[in-house]
Amino acid sequence: MQFTAQQIGTLLNGTVDGNPDVTVSMLAKIEEATPGTLSFLANPKYEPFLYSTNASIVIIGEDFVLASPIKATLVRVKDPYSAFSVLLEQYDTLTKQKSGIESPCFIHPDAKIGENVYIGAFAYISAGVVLGDNAKVYPHCFIGDNVSIGNNCTLYAGVKIYHACELGNNVMIHAGAVIGSDGFGFAPQHDGSYNKIAQIGNVVIEDNVEIGANTTVDRATMGSTIIRQGVKLDNLIQIAHNAEVGKNTVIAAQSGISGSSKIGEQVIMGGQVGVVGHISVAKGSQVQAQSGINRSIEEENKKWAGTPATTFSTQMRAQVILARLPELEKRVDELEKKSQQN
Repeated sequence: MQFTAQQIGTLLNGTVDGNPDVTVSMLAKIEEATPGTLSFLANPKYEPFLYSTNASIVIIGEDFVLASPIKATLVRVKDPYSAFSVLLEQYDTLTKQKSGIESPCFIHPDAKIGENVYIGAFAYISAGVVLGDNAKVYPHCFIGDNVSIGNNCTLYAGVKIYHACELGNNVMIHAGAVIGSDGFGFAPQHDGSYNKIAQIGNVVIEDNVEIGANTTVDRATMGSTIIRQGVKLDNLIQIAHNAEVGKNTVIAAQSGISGSSKIGEQVIMGGQVGVVGHISVAKGSQVQAQSGINRSIEEENKKWAGTPATTFSTQMRAQVILARLPELEKRVDELEKKSQQN
């Protein structure tokens, strides 16, 4: 689809400098733009590219003063970065517009399918499923018995949702993620073997959650594993049975939350963070990548780092001391030699 500078200016509540009828059909970085593309300038570091860019339209600040003439048509707005993010969202929506039911796929007669849905080829929708309006189920997805999925949800290719799980509205789950697989529950026996403990709970995912590719969220032994409203999970994350991730928390790739642990609201976890089972992490905690949390964090809005995790300031001091250990060892050796000589 093509859009004129005037249409973009109207959408962004901006003003147009230049040809209002020039059209664009793609978005691009200002240093890589070609004719027919739209770009933006928000960081002064990239200002030199404004005078050489081949973009047809550039979004800039409303008070920006040009140092020399340019070829592009300008759309002036209050906040170029925010304005461009709006356009990115619109562009993403347009490129992912899909509707209808492809063949072959299986939809059980008992399933309730909402309006304006897309169901891709080879998807399998089981008995008792409720699929909300405007849902998109991409090819090779599996939705188990009695799963409930709200409005405006997107399941990308190969997502698997086991029976009885519940998804709210505006949930996005990326390719290969598994929701509701069995929790890791085994009872040790006298002979050294393990008996499987049936996992009869489910997973509840609230509104506005996004879950990355190949992430797994295990069903509860009893009750629910819960992902609260607004949570964002990166790729390759493991959430174990009966865990709870609090509202608007974000967790980066390759992290793992062990069983029955409770992660508070607005927590930020870097990549490869590990959390042991049956503990809690306080609201607003910020945890550095590769940290290991082996006990509950009770103080809110603190920074943590290291394994085992300590306060960020403590960890920074420890790293400084660690870097000095070879020098300290040398000084100790010299002192020992002097003491032996005396």
